[in-house]
Amino acid sequence: MEISKNKVVSFHYELRDSQGTVLEDNFKDTPSLYMHGADNIISGLEAAMAGHKVGDEFEVTLAPEDAYGNVEPNKQERIPAKYLKHEGKMKPGQAISFNTDKGMRQATVVKVGKFAVDIDLNHPLAGHTLSFKVLIKDIRDATDEEIRHRHAHGEGGHQH
Repeated sequence: MEISKNKVVSFHYELRDSQGTVLEDNFKDTPSLYMHGADNIISGLEAAMAGHKVGDEFEVTLAPEDAYGNVEPNKQERIPAKYLKHEGKMKPGQAISFNTDKGMRQATVVKVGKFAVDIDLNHPLAGHTLSFKVLIKDIRDATDEEIRHRHAHGEGGHQH
């Protein structure tokens, strides 16, 4: 079976930056799970997965626009510090989470003031060229429920 639309793919990966520093590695953990064709992973990696089979191991290097996008300067905001729940004092460069009317958001602290915090809503890896080493562990047909929900269910995927 080859990876194509509505196939659920189980895979291990190692993610490296352009200097070769390992940023993430799940080879010793539960494989990740995604449904192909449902935009569940970054576009460049999903495109590179197409056509592969169980047991395939490959590497792909992605430009920022095929990964987490380019840095957008207009994605910086100032928000009142009282809306940020955190442990200890915030520092520039720190990753934070905060609640919005659309759910939890991730951001990076740019500047901390007495009453407000400047945050960057770009993904922390925006603007970076990234390399993935991938091992395909399993491929199966998506269930009707997964197709309706547009994501894989089960360990390594979305839990219900």
